[in-house]
Amino acid sequence: MRPAHSAAPTPRRWYRPARGTTEAVLAVVAAGLLAAPRLVPNTPGRMGSLTETLLPWLGLVAPVLLCTGLLRRAPVAVAAAVLPAVVWGFRFGGLFLNGTDASGDLVVVQHNVSDENADPAGTAAALNRSGARIVALEELTPQALPVYEEVLAPRFPHHAVSGTVGLWSAFPLTDVRPVDIRPEGITEAWNRGLRATARTPDGDLAVYVAHLPSVRLGGAGLRSGLRDESAVLLAAAVHDEPLDRVLLLGDLNGTVDDRGLGPLRADLDGPASGAAFSWPAAFPVARIDQVLARSARVTGIRSLPGTGSDHLPVAAYVDLRRTDAR
Repeated sequence: MRPAHSAAPTPRRWYRPARGTTEAVLAVVAAGLLAAPRLVPNTPGRMGSLTETLLPWLGLVAPVLLCTGLLRRAPVAVAAAVLPAVVWGFRFGGLFLNGTDASGDLVVVQHNVSDENADPAGTAAALNRSGARIVALEELTPQALPVYEEVLAPRFPHHAVSGTVGLWSAFPLTDVRPVDIRPEGITEAWNRGLRATARTPDGDLAVYVAHLPSVRLGGAGLRSGLRDESAVLLAAAVHDEPLDRVLLLGDLNGTVDDRGLGPLRADLDGPASGAAFSWPAAFPVARIDQVLARSARVTGIRSLPGTGSDHLPVAAYVDLRRTDAR
């Protein structure tokens, strides 16, 4: 008889996560950021503001994870990819997928025309074709200003300029004054805020034009301290505005989701539809040119064709008879 052989010991099997677990974790994280970006701290490097600026692009995680899951034949990853897609659709679907509601009775245009614009006459001509009744411009230079005044005058007989920002209107303008939004420590001449009353057929409308300080992205993160400080000053001026109806147009160097603009969003509503990415003009990734309102409704916003600027103009549709419930 053959001697009995003892059975070989069974090797210990360590737990192996199911295929697609990593992708599923990434999907949950992406969905969490889309749903609650305020959970990202703003220090160091103002990472919270940076996340909120690029928030709509986070939705691209869903198709990437879906394709990865299909290629790897990982049902867990495929199922998890649905989660960020649903959250993105709930948060941004109305802005991106439903088009722009152009039902407002007033068309306004916001445009940073760039202080390096080599064709101010062409830019002004494009603004004349926009159908707007109110136009706000930033980065006006002493050399280009006479060109804008001349070309825009037939369609916009009323205008006001303060520093490097200006307002052109088909309606009479009264109570024009600069708005001091200069951050502490800036001592040189720096006037980038303007306020005027537009006498529209639907009543008086306080119009603010502003250009907040630029934001810089570097190795230490996002540098937006001056922008945030200027936003607080602008928000205080809007809050103290005696007229109920307020319209703010400007290059705010931030998206409506950026917590740095939180003081303004506390008193003003953004567009109800439309994405209107405006910067950079060559490949827009964010809308930093904003049209916000109080006691009026911005029904939609859209980008216009490029001009000689590094920003695209944005056209907004405003219903002066309706307000958004807060």
